[in-house]
Amino acid sequence: MIDWRGPIFSMTMLVALAGCAPHPSVEPAAAVSPIAVSGSTATIEIAPVLLAARDLYPAGAVVSNGGIPNLFDPGRPADIATHAETQALRYSVAHPDIRIILTVTEGRYRIIARRSAGIRRIADLKGKRIATLTTTSAGYFLARMLARAGLAFADVTPVRISPLDGIPAALERREVDAVAIWEPHGGNAARALGDDIVIFSGDGVYRELFNLNTTAADLADPAKRRRITEFVRAVIVASARIRRDPTPAQALVTTSAGFSAAEVADAWPTLSFPAALPADLLDELVAQEEWLATQDRRPPRPREVLSRLIDPSIYKDALAMGPISK
Repeated sequence: MIDWRGPIFSMTMLVALAGCAPHPSVEPAAAVSPIAVSGSTATIEIAPVLLAARDLYPAGAVVSNGGIPNLFDPGRPADIATHAETQALRYSVAHPDIRIILTVTEGRYRIIARRSAGIRRIADLKGKRIATLTTTSAGYFLARMLARAGLAFADVTPVRISPLDGIPAALERREVDAVAIWEPHGGNAARALGDDIVIFSGDGVYRELFNLNTTAADLADPAKRRRITEFVRAVIVASARIRRDPTPAQALVTTSAGFSAAEVADAWPTLSFPAALPADLLDELVAQEEWLATQDRRPPRPREVLSRLIDPSIYKDALAMGPISK
């Protein structure tokens, strides 16, 4: 997703992790220092991170609006940053020490289109104006969907609408014919079209992988590695809580992103919160690298190089700290 900018969303922890026996390579929670997290607070995907920061990281956490660039920004440094896998790939060209350490959220995408624009199938998107963000996971999703009908970006007119909450009005003014974006903006677009709608599901084609990212240098520092591991553990616990009762996390997102409770509730079924590392994560990176390399007019990096962007050791250490309540 895009690198959101905005006010800082700060939270001090209220409770410590309960029932977590420390792994031999991880010192007890009491020794952990505060942690700085930079994430897209204007997204629903960040919900487990917000819950972990407020309730579960024992030493205090601040979640600031931002993303992967803050891992390298001396003015607003972060220990951990959230972003979709597309941005990890983009930024890792200049910063190959970026490491993906956890997939927090998976998001299902869809194309929302205007039926009265003559759109009945994906092939009918040819020549149409589509609201999307071409350098993001939404842009990659649109490219994958178009390819199913033998189309490319050159066959459509991508339209960038900023802020994203302007998409429904653009549809109503007929400035765009379709939308390919994450939730709740897709759902808002659907409501704007009413009965004049056709939906193309991306299920089985692509789902967003919203990850926690850090750097190899921070993982090599014992003190930083310890607090990163503790925070990953907190996100895993938070995700388990969300699967039992999403209400507290939904309330946090409503506050941080400025969405209504109804928008968050309507979008929630499009998301899942695995707090794991998917088996096909590397396959997704390889597929997207081909697309990004073509956009950037550079050679794609080989699978072996991309595999170094994934570090499963923190996830393993976090799990080894004790059982997670389901």
